[in-house]
Amino acid sequence: MASSSPARTIPPHPTIRPQPGILDIAAYVGGESKIPGANRVIKLSSNENPYGPSPKVAEAFAAAGSKLAAYPDGGHAELRRTIGEIHRLDPARILCGNGSDECLALLAQAYAGPGDEVIHTEHGFGLYKINAQMVGATPIEVGETDLTTDVDKILAACSERTRLVYIANPNNPTGTKIGRTELKRLAEGLPPAALLVLDGAYAEFVRDADYDAGAELVDARDNVVMTRTYSKIHGLAALRIGWMYGPDHVIDALNRFRPPFNLNTAALLAGEAAMRDVEHVERCAILNEVWRDWLAKRLEAAGIPCTPTHANFLLARFASVETAEAADAFLKSRGLIVRRTASYGLPDRLRISIGDETGCRAAAEALEAFMASRTT
Repeated sequence: MASSSPARTIPPHPTIRPQPGILDIAAYVGGESKIPGANRVIKLSSNENPYGPSPKVAEAFAAAGSKLAAYPDGGHAELRRTIGEIHRLDPARILCGNGSDECLALLAQAYAGPGDEVIHTEHGFGLYKINAQMVGATPIEVGETDLTTDVDKILAACSERTRLVYIANPNNPTGTKIGRTELKRLAEGLPPAALLVLDGAYAEFVRDADYDAGAELVDARDNVVMTRTYSKIHGLAALRIGWMYGPDHVIDALNRFRPPFNLNTAALLAGEAAMRDVEHVERCAILNEVWRDWLAKRLEAAGIPCTPTHANFLLARFASVETAEAADAFLKSRGLIVRRTASYGLPDRLRISIGDETGCRAAAEALEAFMASRTT
């Protein structure tokens, strides 16, 4: 998902001003990627796929080199057709974006504005609140229960002003999810003017039969949209490819104002190749499950409990905020970058992306050494 540099403190211009509320937005800051002075860095801060994209992507990406003078297909016809074929969805109800971030933002632009409310959960992805603020709507933060989306709390927070309800399922940074029954109950209980937006960035990592990434609910109702990304299991974060599946009336509305060439030719061709390599996706999901469970057990044994997760990361809990900060510094001294989660309201935790065998072993050994150093 998207990231940006930390905002500088710049005095506002005396006469040229952005729309009300824009300067109140705290810019989203992504995971770190560099350690000054380090010769070797293992990045476990952004939930990227350590195995990279399908080998078939390289050939497709190279083919884009002969098409640089021409505009890309603004309708994304072949990519939508491929996504529809693999996921058994109607291509006409698929919209592609410059990352799923753009899809999420387009929904806010189309359906929310001043006087409206946008609901997100307390430990949900930071862009949900930013999307609401961007269009002048009021973001409503709803509490979770045991770091998990609570349908009753969301429904209690809804009003006649509610226009969007964003939830990630599984959630980032907790890795928790809710099942089919709860999702259905949430969709059925929303006010008539509200859309449920299911962010499925981590859907491919879920190994649980009681899970709907959103397609079943979208097909059954007219008030649900799901979004997906190529940045995680497909290993194509650099190309910024996302897509959404929704009711006809939503797709029609967004297609009226989305940028006409929001995906470049390299992204379109690579996206088709990556989507078709279902064996690579399955292999990455299995490896993630193996090393996720292995790392969780190692950390638990070292005295670092982790929230049960369905994604490609662990949310590790430390005894205090000070201990979490010290662990982060210790990991950096070993060339390991993880994600601090204070901005998500979880200052005593660290989010650790699941790497390959080398990355997971390095993270386990470093944290074991850190915990041992705290008791000696």
